[in-house]
Amino acid sequence: MASRLFDGIYVRDTVQLTAKLMVVGPFGVGKTTLIGAVSEIEPLRTEEVMTQAGAAVDDISGVPGKTTTTVAMDFGRVTLADDLALYLFGTPGQQRFAPIWRDLARGAYGALVIGDSRSLDQSFEALAMVESYGLPYIVALNRFPDTPQYPEAELREALDLDPGTPLIMCDARDRESAKNALIELVRYLFARHQEMS
Repeated sequence: MASRLFDGIYVRDTVQLTAKLMVVGPFGVGKTTLIGAVSEIEPLRTEEVMTQAGAAVDDISGVPGKTTTTVAMDFGRVTLADDLALYLFGTPGQQRFAPIWRDLARGAYGALVIGDSRSLDQSFEALAMVESYGLPYIVALNRFPDTPQYPEAELREALDLDPGTPLIMCDARDRESAKNALIELVRYLFARHQEMS
């Protein structure tokens, strides 16, 4: 089957399992960057240039140089093992796009919530949305150049995380770091599934 050979476009013939996962978080936290870093296909991006009208509601103080924003979704795919492929759906980070979340969350197994330790309070909305849809999740704090270091216990308390919810650090720009965050999510989802079986 020459047309089915894995060439970066088609899913490998060995893939037996696929999983839809959400990549969520506040505006400017690195969702599009993470999907772009890890996707083995050209990611679908629905980014538009930010306008003066959005300046009043989209705070770019923590992300200087940001000129675009996701307005519908990002999509990518990564094969984690010979038999497992993940379909990644990234959501816009602003509240005005909340209706899109509902549609994207249908059929998802879980979510990678990306946060920024410089502004943890901005993660609350994303965490509340994921919990309202009943999606299991882990939290990955993206490393920015000026990211301060805090003890994990303080971060967990500030985010009000359940003791069993994984909290990890990642660099959304780095393929291996992004991939490791997704692996951690898959391990967590598998362990939860085993517990419930």
